[in-house]
Amino acid sequence: MMPVHFWVFSKTKVVAASRETGGPDTHRGATMTTAHQLVLAGLLIFASLMLHAEPSAYRAGADAFVGDMVDRHGFDPGELKGIMERASYRQGIIDAMNRPYEAKPWHSYRQLFVTPERIGGGVDFWRSNADLLGRAESAYGVSPQIIVAIIGVETNYGGNLGKHLVIDALTTLGFAYPRRADFFRRELEAFLLLSREEKVDPLGAVGSYAGAMGKPQFISSSYRAYAVDFDGDGRRDLWDSNADVIGSVANYLKRHGWRSGEPVAFRAETSAVVPAGVKIAEKSPVAPNTTAGDLRAAGVAWHETLQPDAPATLIRLDGMTDEYWVGLDNFYAITRYNHSNLYAMAVHLLSEEIRARYEETRRRP
Repeated sequence: MMPVHFWVFSKTKVVAASRETGGPDTHRGATMTTAHQLVLAGLLIFASLMLHAEPSAYRAGADAFVGDMVDRHGFDPGELKGIMERASYRQGIIDAMNRPYEAKPWHSYRQLFVTPERIGGGVDFWRSNADLLGRAESAYGVSPQIIVAIIGVETNYGGNLGKHLVIDALTTLGFAYPRRADFFRRELEAFLLLSREEKVDPLGAVGSYAGAMGKPQFISSSYRAYAVDFDGDGRRDLWDSNADVIGSVANYLKRHGWRSGEPVAFRAETSAVVPAGVKIAEKSPVAPNTTAGDLRAAGVAWHETLQPDAPATLIRLDGMTDEYWVGLDNFYAITRYNHSNLYAMAVHLLSEEIRARYEETRRRP
């Protein structure tokens, strides 16, 4: 259990008395008031600590989980119990889960990721890994700028890999976050299997508050299912091997419906606030639910060429003024990486900026 700190307060002697009412009673009254305030402050601190203390369900859940993993996957009970005993409940992880980036309005969210720093960093990353990106495009059909932009949005090209121990994140959410506990217990199971398969230190791996790992921030089940050994060294290393990172992002998108050579999304205009008969997606992704021809007929306009039978979704993003976009199959594929239209749009816009800057630098003498 989280240690509870007891705070000891001493009375503060009041050395100045009121001229009008001086004397012992005034001194005593002032001293008692100060003492009461300090006691109250101490009680508030104690209550806050107790509120954020490790809940009883955390250790009980961990103990039951150990038995299940031993029975189903043959883990050594003593070794796994030792790992779980060294994991810690973290209230900050619960707090972070309750205030996700995707709750922000689009204009605020965009400013976090489509920045000069990430554009320039993306160009540098592309230059340094051009051969790997070309090989990934040949193998999986995914454009280099999309791969680069995802790594840029996720970790700023490896500059921010997260600050939480993955074991702490997944045990906290698996045993003390009822709203999604089942999901995170499955991820904890996948993480321990991954640590055995890929020789990842289960007590040393660091990631996000949700347990996502490495430069592309794969959760454990995605790591096991979609990461690839793109450098051929016998391991899938998403922390230190840019080859594995690039190949794994490309493989993930390909496996989730990426269509080689096709566009992602187009900016649109509407002749009415809500076109008749058209379902509009907002922050939550919707698989293409109509066609480009039907959107045109409903009064949605865009400048780019698009076949009338192309699957499409009309998307509205909240901002200073609302933005309308036509999302295509590849846009929806990006939302399989992070289930948010804000995320997919940030990746798309960042990728276009990176591509334009990269091509410009290549044309320079």
